[in-house]
Amino acid sequence: MTRFSFLSALVIAATSTAALAQDGPTAEQKARQGMMRIMALNMGVLGGMAKGEMPFDAAKAQGSADTLVAVSGIHQGNLWPQGSGMDDSMTSEALGTIWEKPQEFASDWSAFGEAASGLQAAVAGGQAALGPAMGKAGKACSGCHETFRKKQE
Repeated sequence: MTRFSFLSALVIAATSTAALAQDGPTAEQKARQGMMRIMALNMGVLGGMAKGEMPFDAAKAQGSADTLVAVSGIHQGNLWPQGSGMDDSMTSEALGTIWEKPQEFASDWSAFGEAASGLQAAVAGGQAALGPAMGKAGKACSGCHETFRKKQE
């Protein structure tokens, strides 16, 4: 294969791959949903321990709290660019108000970060301290959900 033919084939393959990728969720959409799944998983672990539905495990609780703090540090601007809303190629609970009220969304995201830091600190106090911190984290989550997430049916 000549150099020209190889480069032409490479350009055609790259163009075809890009076209196929546009038929499904975008990288931003996938990343946002993955981030929310990680948050839900770790909130579930901490909530289960706080409610006594699972045994309190300090190392596991600390890992979940640390993960929530790490997720709260993800720069949201890269995940929500204009035009990256949901379409028929995926299911989502995100509402268009995220793009209409970006400052309010940023404020709610910051509140989640503060609550996650509170969870991180509460783990040292055991199950008894985890409950009140989970209440604050749940409030931060629901505050954002009120404006930026479709209502659960």
